[in-house]
Amino acid sequence: MANDLSPLLLILLAFCLFFLMHYLIFLLLISRGLKNLKHSSIETLPHEFISIIIPFRNEEENIIANLNSIELQIYPKEKYEVIYVNDSSVDNSLELLNKSVKGSNIRILNVPKNYSLNAHKKRAVRYGIENAKGQIIVTTDADCTHNKEWLISLVQYFDSLTGFVSGPVKFHPGNNLFSKFQHLEFTGLVLCGAGLIGAGHPTICNAANIAYRKKVFYEVGGFKNQMNLSSGDDELLMQKIAKDSDFTVKFCINESAIVKTASNKTIAEFYQQRKRWASKGLFYSDKSLVLKLILIYLFYVGLIAQFIFSFLVHPVFFLFFIISIGLKIIFEFNILSKGKRLIFNDLELNYFLLAEIIQIPYIVFAGIVGAFGNYLWKERKIKR
Repeated sequence: MANDLSPLLLILLAFCLFFLMHYLIFLLLISRGLKNLKHSSIETLPHEFISIIIPFRNEEENIIANLNSIELQIYPKEKYEVIYVNDSSVDNSLELLNKSVKGSNIRILNVPKNYSLNAHKKRAVRYGIENAKGQIIVTTDADCTHNKEWLISLVQYFDSLTGFVSGPVKFHPGNNLFSKFQHLEFTGLVLCGAGLIGAGHPTICNAANIAYRKKVFYEVGGFKNQMNLSSGDDELLMQKIAKDSDFTVKFCINESAIVKTASNKTIAEFYQQRKRWASKGLFYSDKSLVLKLILIYLFYVGLIAQFIFSFLVHPVFFLFFIISIGLKIIFEFNILSKGKRLIFNDLELNYFLLAEIIQIPYIVFAGIVGAFGNYLWKERKIKR
């Protein structure tokens, strides 16, 4: 068959092989990183005071459930505070919160109207930090709920060398296929972030469950040069701490530290969320990391191209497509299986194969619109 292939087709196949090998090496890195993750051996609480910062905008449906889970934390009340930061809500979330707060260690702040207008969520987090008494900052989202041992499980990962701790987040599985797909896909993203941290390459995390030292936040410049971006209060900061400080980054694999949130109810919500997430990649300061992400994206583009070329150009592309899909499935199933054993014990893998197929066109599309399109977030239109 090789004799039937023109030099141009051989070059195209060589590129496809390169993208495949790069992606498989990336997955191996994640898998090995998951093996490196360890449970915290620290049994005492950190001596530092803790400030939990919860930014919110238009969360009237979720904020009371969030507050209830926060007020049930078993952490000593005198050792931490909670700061809810209202980012110009136009619903009843602020009123509901004011009526329901019971804890004496809970404060509610309103972001000043002209304070860092283009930063959106990031401005609320920074305003909270500026008003926080704690030496360790913990952030979570107002649409999340927490185990009563969440805070103690997360901050017990801090020793004198730790600057940043990323915690696990998961979607409620739900009963419909769309919700189950999101649960599976989101768990894969969390495990990807966990594995890369375990491998010594902190790349992605989720602001719904992170903690860091306030002095390290200021040491690396906080959100400097990022305030024009609507997101990035999580992974861009983590990357700076890993690169520009002497402190380490850890991932918390304590099941009690899992933060739960609802999956998107509609495809439109899912579309806007993934656009927002995809928009951050091009702004990573580490350009070698940007290149790696581009190569991974080209692997997914290549899968679609191989399928099309198998009908329009040469059947050898279909063979390569089947091999690529097969290896992708094997490697990614291995990662999810490890994650299930490690922390996400209730992860359902029944829809894994279906999710693998849906994932390919969705990632290609999300990458394009995330890089070039505007998106909606909390009823705001965010411009690129």
